[in-house]
Amino acid sequence: MPRAIWKGAISFGLVTVPVGLYAATERASEIHFRLLHAKDTSPIDYKRVCEAEGVEVPWSEIVRGYEYEKGQYVVITDEDIAKARVEATQVFAIRDFVPARSIDFVYFNEPYYLAPAGKPAAKAYALLRDALVESGRVGIGTIVLRQREHLAALEPSGKALALTTMRFAHEIRSSTALDLPAASRSDKRELTLARQLIDTLAAEWDPARYRDTYHEVLKQMIEQKAKGQLIAVPAPRKPARVVSLMDALQQSLKSPRRAAEKTGRRRAPRRPARRTTKRVA
Repeated sequence: MPRAIWKGAISFGLVTVPVGLYAATERASEIHFRLLHAKDTSPIDYKRVCEAEGVEVPWSEIVRGYEYEKGQYVVITDEDIAKARVEATQVFAIRDFVPARSIDFVYFNEPYYLAPAGKPAAKAYALLRDALVESGRVGIGTIVLRQREHLAALEPSGKALALTTMRFAHEIRSSTALDLPAASRSDKRELTLARQLIDTLAAEWDPARYRDTYHEVLKQMIEQKAKGQLIAVPAPRKPARVVSLMDALQQSLKSPRRAAEKTGRRRAPRRPARRTTKRVA
């Protein structure tokens, strides 16, 4: 059983559901790099140097500051930050139930799983989950994690309830500054072909169909280089030159799956024919 990173309760109306919060993503498989000295592959260390004096500063003499004007700072202490912290109520209070499809993807951030805290909470947990499934809505509220308040959405995910932290409205940039085409400018014939292409590529969501090919290729290259092998990387494919949008749509419709895989697939590096004479660290 994984360890809960937060314990509290979901509340909606007068109903309270004790729950535990668990990570829904896996970070252990991420590939991390260290910066090394090229001459002897020794790790690079960083020092805290005062810009004015050019000397290294110990942690005991370092404070936190906010630049409110160019070159002007105000020192903020731990006591100051503690005063601004939101009270950890240990409750995710649902304020609204909104249609799931009404939320733009840009608002979603980090997903978590919720599990009932003990058998007595299981009935209310299942009731809320099943009611959300039938309604097609998600619960919106706020939760305090790591001493910071987060907007969050609660929705069913299989047998579980998933809580996804969200960005507040002030954190989202407006797209109005972008040079975007106006609506309803598409040619009707091209739009019909585009809709047909979408229909031919329509499928049910199956996350197992998609692989992190970059991670796989990078890991294989690292293993080969650690063994002192030559790495043969295929030349990158050049994107097809589109002379006519209509022609491109018509050609895509002839074999849509093949076209999608051809443009989206990344090939693994070829197996080396021989080994290098010098082992690479």
